[in-house]
Amino acid sequence: MKTLLALLAAGKLGSVLLTGGTMIISVFAYALVFGFWYAVGFVLLIFVHEMGHYLAARSRGLAVGAPTFIPFVGAWIELKDLPHDVETEAWVGLAGPLLGTVGALGCYYLYRSTGETLFLALAYAGFFINLFNLIPISPFDGGRITAILSPRVWLLGAPILVGLFLWSPSPLLILMAVLAAPQLMKAWKFDPNAPENAAYYSVAPAKRFEYALYYVALAAFLGVMSYDVHEMLASARR
Repeated sequence: MKTLLALLAAGKLGSVLLTGGTMIISVFAYALVFGFWYAVGFVLLIFVHEMGHYLAARSRGLAVGAPTFIPFVGAWIELKDLPHDVETEAWVGLAGPLLGTVGALGCYYLYRSTGETLFLALAYAGFFINLFNLIPISPFDGGRITAILSPRVWLLGAPILVGLFLWSPSPLLILMAVLAAPQLMKAWKFDPNAPENAAYYSVAPAKRFEYALYYVALAAFLGVMSYDVHEMLASARR
């Protein structure tokens, strides 16, 4: 009771209920399609990913809300304070897929230890989702990371989205394209010499190179693991 009152007094009970409630709804929705235990693991992997963003934002002193889940769309955290510079934005963006990759690796090694294909299926989902999130266009995490190089990099993300839709049409891809459209216009019109852009996107070349290295290394690792685990799943199901 004391803990409950303390949470209520701190104004955090609503956030806990929102996160817990939307997680339960998501588990129920995914369970209808994929089964209960896969749904539980899948939602936990998304939670781990979002907590990467949450912890990174808190580490930079940003006020941030707890994760909110929407079935078959994903989850997000509400940044109550926006980043003051592009390096902070890149750091918060990188932390989600980075911690999400750790979660997927945990499932992968659980499979190696137990031989339970459920963990292999979850590992594949974790690797693929985090790779998908590295598409270099906002609002994907990849867009937030690559913005440290230049928002014009987002123009490379458009053909990737189109290619993914042609390969596997999905309402989610249409939604992401709608959300990305204003960001593409921003990238097209981007003027690095505008005072507000010069202030926000000013960063040392060494720091740009550092984040580019993080991005390429993480994308390459996730690409290799997604392919390898997919092949392992195909073999396990034969």
